[in-house]
Amino acid sequence: MQVDGALGDPGRIHQEGMTSRALLENAREQVATMIGARQREIVFTSGATESIAAATWGAVRRSTESGHSPRIVHAAVEHSAVRRSSQLFTSAAGGSVTIIGVDHDGRIDGEAFIAALEPGTALAHVQWGNHEVGTLQPIGEIIDACRELGILVHVDATQAVGHVPVDPRELGIDLLSFSAHRFGGPVGVGVLYIRQGLRLEPLLTGGDQERARRAGLENLAAAVALGAVAAELDPTTIGAETQASRALITDAVDRLTTLDGVTLLGPPDPAERLPHLACLAVAGVEPQGLVLGLDRRGIALHSGSSCASEGLEPSPVLEAMGVDADRSLRVSVGHDSTQADIDALCAELPLVLGELRALGT
Repeated sequence: MQVDGALGDPGRIHQEGMTSRALLENAREQVATMIGARQREIVFTSGATESIAAATWGAVRRSTESGHSPRIVHAAVEHSAVRRSSQLFTSAAGGSVTIIGVDHDGRIDGEAFIAALEPGTALAHVQWGNHEVGTLQPIGEIIDACRELGILVHVDATQAVGHVPVDPRELGIDLLSFSAHRFGGPVGVGVLYIRQGLRLEPLLTGGDQERARRAGLENLAAAVALGAVAAELDPTTIGAETQASRALITDAVDRLTTLDGVTLLGPPDPAERLPHLACLAVAGVEPQGLVLGLDRRGIALHSGSSCASEGLEPSPVLEAMGVDADRSLRVSVGHDSTQADIDALCAELPLVLGELRALGT
């Protein structure tokens, strides 16, 4: 949608405000279409971290207002935004968090998770796919169990939306969160999907923006940009994106795991992982050296969690899996990645490894 002239507050009824409102609601409809939702179920936020916090806060408040001591269940491999907001909000309300283990591939123990659910549980968190090793989780069976017990379920789909088909209404998800920048959109904007009919106390209060579900003037430019990306990744086109990403990552994994001391972490079957990322264990080499060495060659990779850029502590995801939590390399591709990028990585990584191992001898 092209607009000439000034834009204003979408909450105002002057021309600039009404133009902005039209742009905002068009973007909301584009995002809703991408995930098979209704327009009114989409709340724009500053990103997945805020969306996760808002979902957690709302569920805890809903539980305490019902006279329950809030209890949250989640797996040990959830993102830090899930783990920390759950601990913070339940502790403040006199509640508790139950943490469920995973297997050697990072897959949630579905039976243990379901066994931990009790009537009155405030919220169950379950990630769609792991942010570090890419493991797809058994969300269907966990969601079904939660629905039978009347427990709200939140799905962190930050690593899934824009990479695989995501349809929260089809699965019966109550709350779902994601960030735009994870699939080619701008930074500083995300979404909290709230199932129609579900009422939660907002995390941010003040004004009545986002139908009184998230106070504060909307980031209009970022929301419009997110809508434009969503329009390119609707249910009719996402399959091609999934296939292209999986081909690149599979090629990278197949070639790199032939190197001495390099092994794949997570499920060996590509169909059981997110298509756009993989995690490699690299024996005998500090990951920071690998990252810096590749960076000097124009290749940007990361070690550990996708959001732990400044932390040097062991990966809690890898610790929960029972593997080396200190030496990993996270490889991911985006919509603009090419075969040439994979070829460059496969050519340069052996050189960097050789240099670092020579220094260690």
